[in-house]
Amino acid sequence: MKTIGWFGLVLGALSAAGDVILTKPGQSATFKCGLDTNNRGLVWNYGNDQVISVDGRSGVTHRGTKFNKRSVLRGTSLVVSGVTEEDVGKYFCMADGRSKEHTLLVVSVSVSPSSELQLGTDATLQCWVKGLNPPDSPVQWNRPDGRSESETVQLKSVARSDAGNWECTFSHDGKKYSESLEIKVQGAVPVTAAPSPSPSSKAVSIAQPPATDAVLLGLSWWVWVAIGVGGLVMVLLMVFVIVLYKRIKRRKRKFLNKKNGRQPLKPKTYCQCDRPAAAAKPQQGRRKAKPSALPLQPLLMA
Repeated sequence: MKTIGWFGLVLGALSAAGDVILTKPGQSATFKCGLDTNNRGLVWNYGNDQVISVDGRSGVTHRGTKFNKRSVLRGTSLVVSGVTEEDVGKYFCMADGRSKEHTLLVVSVSVSPSSELQLGTDATLQCWVKGLNPPDSPVQWNRPDGRSESETVQLKSVARSDAGNWECTFSHDGKKYSESLEIKVQGAVPVTAAPSPSPSSKAVSIAQPPATDAVLLGLSWWVWVAIGVGGLVMVLLMVFVIVLYKRIKRRKRKFLNKKNGRQPLKPKTYCQCDRPAAAAKPQQGRRKAKPSALPLQPLLMA
């Protein structure tokens, strides 16, 4: 009997053990009762205040004054929306003779002015946790390089080494928890020189690391390269169009000349009908025979 009694006490202690739920301000928190059905009724309490209850026989739901408009049941789980700092504490679920406890902690991690910082600018990181036990448990930041900082960090002249994952760490009931924040660092924005800078402002401007991208007239080098390539392409295109136009025009002129019969005649095709015919050359080689003398005839005497 004693063994059975101790076994029941152990089961009761295990059933009462709950979870620590971390949430941010304005978000929703879900508390699981650990039971799928509630034959003898279900009750959710926040400390000593009743949040919501369900009668096991009739199934009628009764709401308390706490979280009246921000709480809802999903099965046997309690969902509280729009969490604030005042919502931290203990939540209890009682169903079918069993109970379960949850602890809600509200954690806020932030960086101002934003999580995307510019080189050389200033920034502030803050981390606070509500509902810790003990209340004075230390809260600190772990930098990307592993160094520890307090719960509020002032970054002067942001460097590229500040980029990365920052972790806010804290302890509750002897267990450690953490919430992370990602920080990005971008190139510095060009700053125009003031008309009369003070010595302190000069020191700050000298300490600023130079920008990695060369800037001319407010444009990066690759923009000027793109403009130059585009201009070269336009010039080549114009030259090609002009040459093509002249070639088409020349061919058109030749075609019109042939069509209108204005094609000049070649020297071999000139008419030679009006020229006098050349005298025939004497044949060489044979000499012309002289004509033979006529025979003499006797004179008739009258």
